[in-house]
Amino acid sequence: MAEEQQKIAILSVFDKTGLLDLAKGLIKHNVRLLASGGTARMIRESNFPVEDVSAITKAPEMLGGRVKTLHPAVHGGILARNLESDEKDLAEQGISKVDYVVCNLYPFRDTVAKIGVTIEEAVEEIDIGGVTLLRAAAKNHARVTTLSSPNQYHDFLKELEQGDISEKTRKLYALEAFEQTADYDDAISRFFRAKYAGDGLQHLSLRYGANPHQKPAAAFMRNGHLPFKVLCGAPGYINLLDVLNSWPLVKELSRALEYPAAASFKHVSPAGAAIGVPLTEIERKVYMVDDIEGLENSPLAQAYARARGADRMSSFGDVIALSHKVDLPTAKIISREVSDGIVAPGYSPEALEILRKKKGGKYLVLQMDPDYEPPSEETRQVYGVSLLQQRNDAQISPSDTFATIISPKENSKLPGTAVRDLTVATIALKYTQSNSVCYALNGQVIGLGAGQQSRIHCTRLAGDKADNWWMRFHERAINLKWKKGVKRPEKSNAIDLLCSGSVPKSGVEREDFEKNFEEVPSVFTEEEREAWLSKLSEVAVSSDAFFPFIDNVFRTARSGAKYIAAPTGSQNDQAVFSTAEKLGITFVEQHIRLFHH
Repeated sequence: MAEEQQKIAILSVFDKTGLLDLAKGLIKHNVRLLASGGTARMIRESNFPVEDVSAITKAPEMLGGRVKTLHPAVHGGILARNLESDEKDLAEQGISKVDYVVCNLYPFRDTVAKIGVTIEEAVEEIDIGGVTLLRAAAKNHARVTTLSSPNQYHDFLKELEQGDISEKTRKLYALEAFEQTADYDDAISRFFRAKYAGDGLQHLSLRYGANPHQKPAAAFMRNGHLPFKVLCGAPGYINLLDVLNSWPLVKELSRALEYPAAASFKHVSPAGAAIGVPLTEIERKVYMVDDIEGLENSPLAQAYARARGADRMSSFGDVIALSHKVDLPTAKIISREVSDGIVAPGYSPEALEILRKKKGGKYLVLQMDPDYEPPSEETRQVYGVSLLQQRNDAQISPSDTFATIISPKENSKLPGTAVRDLTVATIALKYTQSNSVCYALNGQVIGLGAGQQSRIHCTRLAGDKADNWWMRFHERAINLKWKKGVKRPEKSNAIDLLCSGSVPKSGVEREDFEKNFEEVPSVFTEEEREAWLSKLSEVAVSSDAFFPFIDNVFRTARSGAKYIAAPTGSQNDQAVFSTAEKLGITFVEQHIRLFHH
């Protein structure tokens, strides 16, 4: 019987924590140690038997230590399988199999984190041989055990005491090695991306993250270029969150309904979204665009007027998304509103000139590649944990999504305006922080409740906003007598107080309200509010998940709901359906849950 070949371990570590204990344990089990550079020196100085890697490569370390383990005698021994053909190759070359690879890498991430580190210094910390050792050993984990961290040594030695390393352990160690080399490569590419591609094409440094103390911050693509160009200003982290949620909303909305679309975004949810349905004369006044020249010839401008007009208070300081090339009337509307930035597929020269003057030349103007399609999978990191999911690429189709009418049964088809408004509401929800409920009318969002833990609170919030929106069409709100010099934000705030029934009764707050007017308007009585709100009708309501209780239906009815679209699946479905029918509301099953976080 042939004598069993002595097992071999190759050791090459930067972090030498626990190295001597590991060496002692391996020697105890008659493992031959081969090591490189400082690893060999430390083991030898502790009087443990160890050989330099050159004992099998027959070649010295060279190039100042850059080449130590890159040799067929090393990698042939690691990558060899238990195959007759591999055994034959090893015998012809005089190479022995390697059973254990112990390696950790130069501290590239720590080096580049130092202030003022040069490219030359960073380059010297890029581990070549170590990464190759880990990858080779991890690839051949069916036979080879890969140790990539000192944290593994204790359990490894404990298992070795019991005989040999199990297949399960080798698999887990191989995974850790692959994770480590992937993270290492990511750190390297991130450093050089910032150095060599920091022109905004692939990597874009941001001022800070969600808050000023969160530095550094960046936007980047691992493959290819960023899908947008910065034409003016400097984007922030939250700006880009808004941009990358609002752009797909308007792109999808425009594609679904074949109209130009617009969205007004704040804190990663739409304050308003709309398509370019022509504005009536009254709507132009309510949305403060009745003086915009050329408005009637620009569906895009009318779409943004609707999106901004849905909830002017929430839209203050918005990020704007527009599905089509920005024209002059649209730019004129934006020029006088308080806004942080805009994203669109293009800009006319006249429109771009206007926008570049906004905020003293610091207004954010992004041009989006309209043909860009994101990968099918998306990842994010929360508290150091990486999460992966398939991107929500569900399509909201006017012809298919709202085809199943649950009640009343005799309704076989929805009016075209209802389908349009349900489409607007549902696509808006797809890009709104959950829980969320949306009310829509006339091709636009009129009330949206986002990010509430309870669905009824979403429904109430959205309904209150819809009520507020409708109160702005009351003759008293339209014909307010403003003092000269009152600015648009102050007008919006005063209108909101009046229409929401929140006008202060007395004191400094009341004085602050009254100072805006030549003629102070009388507040709406409860009877006046009820009388006017009773005229709101044909409203379409969509929910990103099922309505669990009938209180949601009652609340939508108070704000003119005529149509509801929502997923089903609640134990209380039948009660919800029958309540809707009693209230004269058509309930449509929307088959796709649309949670968004």
